[in-house]
Amino acid sequence: MPEDAAGFRYKAILLHDAEDVVHADEIRLFDLLIDRFALVQLPVLPLPGRGRWLARAIAGHYGDEFAESHGKALTVREALGASVPSAGVACAFARGMLARLADKDGPGPFDPSSLTEDYEAGLRIRDLGGRGIFVRMRDATGDLVATREYFPDRIDAAVRQKARWMVGISLAGWDRLGWRGGPAEWWMRLRDRRAAMAALVLFAAYVALLLWALLLVMALFMPVPARPVPPSMVALLWLNGGLMGWRTLMRAIFSGRIYGWRQGLAAIPRTVIANYIAILAARRAVTLYVRSLLGAPLRWDKTRHRFPDLRTEP
Repeated sequence: MPEDAAGFRYKAILLHDAEDVVHADEIRLFDLLIDRFALVQLPVLPLPGRGRWLARAIAGHYGDEFAESHGKALTVREALGASVPSAGVACAFARGMLARLADKDGPGPFDPSSLTEDYEAGLRIRDLGGRGIFVRMRDATGDLVATREYFPDRIDAAVRQKARWMVGISLAGWDRLGWRGGPAEWWMRLRDRRAAMAALVLFAAYVALLLWALLLVMALFMPVPARPVPPSMVALLWLNGGLMGWRTLMRAIFSGRIYGWRQGLAAIPRTVIANYIAILAARRAVTLYVRSLLGAPLRWDKTRHRFPDLRTEP
């Protein structure tokens, strides 16, 4: 009901997608916190995939990434005093802050020309002096108060979705939002915007791995002279290997805490699928961004989500 017709002013505006499975205690939690914060963001937990193994693995890699991001990264981000980006779902915006966003930036609080307008809103709130908070709380039974939903389980759909995120956050976001906010905010924005470069490094790493395997096969049939490796390079390779193992272990632990130890172990091989999707998404994102620089408008690429059957699914 419009505020003018109702005769009162709403306290907050909540964002959700139609396919979200919303926790029963969510509104109560928002009501308790929205008077103190301009944005309240709850965790988002992708539901496990169903069907064939590849579909389960593609959907499962979203669970791995969100388990780590919403279990560690956003918590650290808030603790450092940096902005808390909105996920577009499971979040509440203070009514007054939405009005300030609208007054500052045009006809509405969410910029229709942005591909990641929800993410940008969280950063703009901090630029206006507001504070966002990321909340991980459990209900009386010990379950996490979070929103659950299905994410894409096909390669093409996952690539389109992640390409849109990459263009909006990593590429166009650099132009749109700049580098305001101080050292902690700069560091977090740098982490947000590294996705395209990280995918390029991943591609180079996989090419190097394939070339190394090819050299091993060639050595079985013909002598391949080995070049000496400097000790510094050996040390760097061991360091990189250790860091890669640490990152993989952390992802497995955080995924296991949410989805159980079997899914935690499965997160290790799913890293390859996640990297493959990231590389394809980066290629698409860079192409779309270059076209936009040449005058083509950036278009919203809608992602299809599957609706859960609450009669048979948790």
